[in-house]
Amino acid sequence: MPELEVYSVEAGLVVEAEHALERHDFEEAAAFLSGVNPSTVTQPRLALRALLTASWAKLQLGEPAGAASLLERARAITEGPEFDDLDRAAVLFQLGCCRLNLSEVANATSLLTLALELCDRSGRPCDRLRARALDWRSRCYQRRRDWVAAHADIERGLELADALGDEHVSAGLYFQASIVAEREGQWLMARCYGEEALELHERSGDRLGVHKLLNNLGGIEFLLGSHERAAERLKESFRLALELGSDVGAAYAMSSLAQVQLCTGALDEAERHATRALELLDGRVDHLAEIGNARLVLARSLFERDRYADAVGALDAADAAFEQLGSASHRATGWVARAELETRRGDESAALALYRRAVDALQDVHF
Repeated sequence: MPELEVYSVEAGLVVEAEHALERHDFEEAAAFLSGVNPSTVTQPRLALRALLTASWAKLQLGEPAGAASLLERARAITEGPEFDDLDRAAVLFQLGCCRLNLSEVANATSLLTLALELCDRSGRPCDRLRARALDWRSRCYQRRRDWVAAHADIERGLELADALGDEHVSAGLYFQASIVAEREGQWLMARCYGEEALELHERSGDRLGVHKLLNNLGGIEFLLGSHERAAERLKESFRLALELGSDVGAAYAMSSLAQVQLCTGALDEAERHATRALELLDGRVDHLAEIGNARLVLARSLFERDRYADAVGALDAADAAFEQLGSASHRATGWVARAELETRRGDESAALALYRRAVDALQDVHF
């Protein structure tokens, strides 16, 4: 009887944590699971649910390494005879997400591909998991600048999510479609996809998703020349981040606003917002791209005012973040910024070498 009572309490905590995840309240999910030790749970399936829920909460709270550790335990559990290929696919999907956030792109791609293969083998309905795995694998392909593969996964994922009527998953995929279109310079299409994702997030009441899309759309509006509209979107994104208590969200909005201020000549404000964004993102290895971008904005705001020594330090830090991220595109952007600095300092030879390095990193044909 006492064992049954303990199990009932643990089961209730896991269910509450799962509900918190559905509401995107990751801190609450983690709090519920603080009272559950999967190692002592006697029901294997309940232990697996606890590990999957706890790992996703950790991932969203910026602890990908801790999340991956929990998933390795989950992976061992699913080797038992009571589990099947779909259970193993769920674990590998989340592990792939963790590896991507740790910038282990090749490993992440392999894990997500294997998760999709296990979904196919399982013979069980799992289109939502398939769509989510395709979403995350498209992000891996984006890191490798494989836009064709990224497009293909997004399209497949949208077909599945739309057929299910799952607006949350569809919104995430439209968001990725917007990012890919923006990276390819198709800004009108990027805005179209972003507006579609924003509408879906608003309809489902996902305020965190709305915040992220407003930030993304603010950048796109700026690229399209709508500077006032861009500022409105970014300020609204920042307001939502504050309401949600999201330091990371606030950092993204500040970093984007700093970029706009840099390009419009408000250099002091750009430096201030970029610096604050970096303070909020300190230690967040799952946001290396934004850390590097904020450091680039900071560097440019400094060398535009002839503060070359400080700018060099910011550029070095940006390059270190982009190198850890494993993105050739981001590193090339940093080298171009460094070349511009060298030009301003009168070192044309050093600038030319940096421009060549950026071109070499991005070219697809080598022979």
